[in-house]
Amino acid sequence: MRFDDLDKRLRQYETAYDFCVPQENFIVVRLDGRGFTRLTKEIWQFEAPFDIRFRDLMAHTVRHLMKCGFNVVYGYSESDEISLLLRRDDDTFKRKTRKIISVLAGEASAAFSVAHGQTAAFDARVCVLPNEKLVVDYFRWRHEDSYRNALNAHCYWMLRKKGESVSRATEAVSGLTRAQKHDLLFEHNINFNELPAWQKRGFGVYFQTALKEGFNPKTDETVQVKRQILHTDFELPLGDGYGVFVLEKII
Repeated sequence: MRFDDLDKRLRQYETAYDFCVPQENFIVVRLDGRGFTRLTKEIWQFEAPFDIRFRDLMAHTVRHLMKCGFNVVYGYSESDEISLLLRRDDDTFKRKTRKIISVLAGEASAAFSVAHGQTAAFDARVCVLPNEKLVVDYFRWRHEDSYRNALNAHCYWMLRKKGESVSRATEAVSGLTRAQKHDLLFEHNINFNELPAWQKRGFGVYFQTALKEGFNPKTDETVQVKRQILHTDFELPLGDGYGVFVLEKII
């Protein structure tokens, strides 16, 4: 069989399940660290429940993803996950989910591994959202998930550091309301509301317009020029304010 015929015949199996996200829909890509719960505590030995060194590695990874060829307008990270909002008209790889998932998972894995000096891997999934309201709801969902996870983590690790076993600490936290968890921490001199915002709400990365000093060789003058620079925001707003904040990134 001629190569061209063989290539045409086999190519159809490779692309049989290709899906392209329809135009007019928003694309959000969520990436999760593979096995990071065990790696961060047992192998890499980051401080529990939060370590600023790990946060900075995640921030580095988000910034890399926002400059690796996709039109990303907003990146959000909490714990070991990253959510990327692509511009609505982004047409990278013809919006093929197979390519979007594989490339971004690979880029995240490489960026984190190189920065950390140890091998790490991310998986990825695509979320297709048809309108602005669902985009806002998505990021508010992850924002609230961050708060819930942070509260549970601080309670759990406070008990573990007090000598409780894994099972006893887990059982103690699982049966408490949100208010009771706050009270538990307060009884041990931890005011959850005063903890760093990035621990409770995650952080965002987005482009901002900034003035930079440049030189015009034609006029031999120093001039002010506008540049788009990446800003990492560790003080995200709360509640409805965060919804407005996300909406501004869309429009």
